[in-house]
Amino acid sequence: MDNKIAIFKKFKIRRHYDEKTETWYFSVVDVVGVLSESENPAVYWRVLKKRLIDEGSSETVTKCNGFKMVATDGKMRVTDIANAETIFRIIQSIPSPNAEPFKLWLAKVGHERIQELADPEKSLNRARENWKKYGRSEKWIQQRMMGQETRNKLTDYWKESGVEEKEEFAILTNIIHQEWSELTVKEHKNLKGLKAQNLRDHMSEAELIFTGLAEFSTRQIAETIKAKGLGENKMASKRGGGIAKSARLDLERKTGRKVVTGGNFLKNTERKKYKNR
Repeated sequence: MDNKIAIFKKFKIRRHYDEKTETWYFSVVDVVGVLSESENPAVYWRVLKKRLIDEGSSETVTKCNGFKMVATDGKMRVTDIANAETIFRIIQSIPSPNAEPFKLWLAKVGHERIQELADPEKSLNRARENWKKYGRSEKWIQQRMMGQETRNKLTDYWKESGVEEKEEFAILTNIIHQEWSELTVKEHKNLKGLKAQNLRDHMSEAELIFTGLAEFSTRQIAETIKAKGLGENKMASKRGGGIAKSARLDLERKTGRKVVTGGNFLKNTERKKYKNR
């Protein structure tokens, strides 16, 4: 699951974890949306900020820093974020029946992260339970977790070989993905009707397997040629993705079925809701 999103009741709360300070930061607009249940929480927050400043509580406002997060349209946009202490102060400024339950939830979220840092197995178990709630099979969950381990080993190699995180990681990831699937990451998400969601969380078992093969092959090739920097790792990524592409095409010829599909778990969830009506 995407650890940048937390769920309180029906509301999604965007969050960011600062590894250096070991602190969770939460989207203020999302929190305001929970408490106010306003149709336009961004406007509500702007009005509240002005009121807090007028009342002499400007310190609370200044502790809300701008940070880029995925917006509802799927794009990265700057929004105010704040740590739990500041969020508690904001909660006190908004009369809401959700205030006390949200305080307890906020404390629990922070506590879970501390537990996960001390014992990473707790994080894995929680991810497994979340995937089960969304209807994923044990087989799919196992493949998803194995794929993540393969991905982690590849990104570890990239870090050690001088590849810069975020932008360059995204470039290499897209090369691998486009090579094996013949679609860019964005095109694959569009095919599945996804926006801000994590593509891998909506892949079929076959898509996960070929993604894993492409990334495993890429790391093996990169290690063999001792790839350094973005340029050399681009070559390794293209070759690694090509190995998975050849395997995919061979399987499709023999089974008559496409590996890359438009299926996603959002659609599966909607089907279940419809059947249960």
